[in-house]
Amino acid sequence: MHKNRLEAFSDGVLAIIITIMVLEMKVPHGETLAALLPMTPVFLSYVLSFVYVGIYWNNHHHMLQLAGPVSGGVLWANLHLLFWLSLLPFATGWMGENHFAQGPTALYGVVLLMAALAYWMLQRSLIRAEGGTSALARAVGGDWKGKLSPLIYAGAILFSFHAAWIAQLLYAVAALLWLVPDRRIERMVGHAPR
Repeated sequence: MHKNRLEAFSDGVLAIIITIMVLEMKVPHGETLAALLPMTPVFLSYVLSFVYVGIYWNNHHHMLQLAGPVSGGVLWANLHLLFWLSLLPFATGWMGENHFAQGPTALYGVVLLMAALAYWMLQRSLIRAEGGTSALARAVGGDWKGKLSPLIYAGAILFSFHAAWIAQLLYAVAALLWLVPDRRIERMVGHAPR
């Protein structure tokens, strides 16, 4: 299968995820700005999740630009990633509606951790399909952000039961790490055959 179909399918799923998240934000009863205040946790959790979906979309796009034809294993690894990302609207809604309570904050971290692991598995599947000397393998290199992020999520999950605000801060820090697209992959895309 050509990677364009995989990318188009993934783009569609990610667009639906964002749509579901925004539809979870209910219109407040009231016409004043004060009516929006109780929605602050819902909005903040939406913003964080929107950023995460954007990060995954951006990095997924860059990663696939370096990939060759995809195998069945790559297809399943991609579906595995999309499964965990598709749980973001639920975790986002639950966390926001419950004002960042311990349980919802922990579940949010579990979803982020599993999505990070699924992304790593997809990356490894793509590299395995082309070999260790592929453009993607060279671009990924040591992948310090990919190794650090799951540790941050795991730490945040543990903190969520003691100080949920620390967990929220850690989720934001991990997102900030990824806001700038991976420069190694961007450099390789400029040199990769199209």
